[in-house]
Amino acid sequence: MRTLITGGAGFIGSHLCERFLAEGHEVICVDNLITGSLGNIEHLRNHDRFTFIRHDISHPLEIDGPVDNILHFASPASPVDYLRHPIPTLKVGSLGTHNTLGLAKLKRARYLLASTSEVYGDPEQHPQREDYWGNVNPIGVRGVYDEAKRFAEAMTMAYHRFHHIDTHIARIFNTYGERMRLDDGRVVPNFIGQALRGEPLTVYGDGSQTRSFCYVSDLIEGIVRLLYTDFHEPVNLGNPDEVTILQFAQEILELAGRSGSIVFKPLPTDDPRVRRPDITRARTLLAWEPKVGRREGLSRTLAYFRERIAGQRTG
Repeated sequence: MRTLITGGAGFIGSHLCERFLAEGHEVICVDNLITGSLGNIEHLRNHDRFTFIRHDISHPLEIDGPVDNILHFASPASPVDYLRHPIPTLKVGSLGTHNTLGLAKLKRARYLLASTSEVYGDPEQHPQREDYWGNVNPIGVRGVYDEAKRFAEAMTMAYHRFHHIDTHIARIFNTYGERMRLDDGRVVPNFIGQALRGEPLTVYGDGSQTRSFCYVSDLIEGIVRLLYTDFHEPVNLGNPDEVTILQFAQEILELAGRSGSIVFKPLPTDDPRVRRPDITRARTLLAWEPKVGRREGLSRTLAYFRERIAGQRTG
């Protein structure tokens, strides 16, 4: 099997590269490194079934030979990144999706789109089910990411219906784990970095907004199972264990062994008040649900970031 992964040097993409190599695939990793890192795939570079191509998938890509699977994970994914790169975010969600779907059509490849819970916007349905159409501000600052993913879903379904491509859509909820960037702006690396440096943890708003956090190994398992189904509509992949951001901050302090303080700052524009997946479809279709509890996953992630911060200090 030959599997192409865009965004393969990113947080989730690099774990997918590992997984498919472990299953005996030849893996083609495509990344322009706008937010990805060669450090995430350094341990794979000498593998005889691994190829890295530095390329912006918003531009067409030619691949010699057959391709069995295409997983489109290229995109800035944190607010810090997509607000810094709004136009590339829109391009990779539109042109990048078009290019990868065109490649899937040419190669007759199985295709999986990495969508996001952000297609639900600031939801008026809780928990969020796949049949909910969402509540998104298309011209707000976060619209560059939200609408890019909504468009990507629409194009993926159009290629399935019109060209009969074997497509799949994963709506990914908050995921965390090793290889996240300390400076990527998402709540897990923010809190862990601040806790390990002995800084106050920054909570936006009053901390009553909720999130649900899925450990990366659970997500990877769900993605692989979804890829090999005959189901083509979106599937939520995430952990339904919901927690307030304030509670989450306190958990991080406890696990890090710190007694630091918490500072409150204004809530960002269009920040969702609640986020929790209804994973009934994933349970039924994939026989999948998260296995790694938040405490266990956070302990692993804390250990990873401790090493990174220690390395920065000694370096």
